[in-house]
Amino acid sequence: MKNEMNLEFSSVSENEAFARVTVAAFIAQLDPTMDELTEIKTVVSEAVTNAIIHGYNREAHHKVYITCTLNDEEIELTIKDNGIGIPNVTEALEPLYTSKPEMERSGMGFTIMENFMDSVEVISNPNEGTAVYMTKQLSKTKTVYN
Repeated sequence: MKNEMNLEFSSVSENEAFARVTVAAFIAQLDPTMDELTEIKTVVSEAVTNAIIHGYNREAHHKVYITCTLNDEEIELTIKDNGIGIPNVTEALEPLYTSKPEMERSGMGFTIMENFMDSVEVISNPNEGTAVYMTKQLSKTKTVYN
């Protein structure tokens, strides 16, 4: 069965936690493991933070959009902005690359997303924004505590 959630919020750093918790609450119905839940919350944090800091340069009058689709045991997650875009996606996907070194950014956001999700695709156009498409197949093994 397919189930979908759409979320739109202002591009302020304080909303990163809101986005993370909202997506986690939505996917909880699939009964993910704690590790899976933590990984998904982490990728949401990374992608939303990228949209706010890099996409909009911390300008709060913009929006970040999340679509989360549950399809059996697979999660499809899209996080989009309508910001400045990424001039060179290949370069941005390299570990340790950051467009904001003055902010002491680690440049590991996309690397973390790639490590925690089964697939990550980044589509970006200058002055049109960026969309990060991710999927994750949940395990069927759950730990039972007595």
